[in-house]
Amino acid sequence: MWRCWMGFNASHSMGLILFGLIYGYLALTHDQLLFRSPFLLLVGLVMLACLIVVCRLYFFRAPLIGVSISFVFYVVSIVLSRV
Repeated sequence: MWRCWMGFNASHSMGLILFGLIYGYLALTHDQLLFRSPFLLLVGLVMLACLIVVCRLYFFRAPLIGVSISFVFYVVSIVLSRV
């Protein structure tokens, strides 16, 4: 059971890290691709919103705060890219 627990946490952490790396890379090096693609923007927004729900239901307070801050910055970046 302990190995399952550790595997679950490791896989979900790697998913969060991968999400951050891919979207961070796109924002820094291919900003036109990211900010002009409604699909990519929506996927990122939905992913972060779902992570907030999961953090609220199942995680501690620290991950919820971190993901919520990421969500706010993501929305602000979308708004600023449209100005």
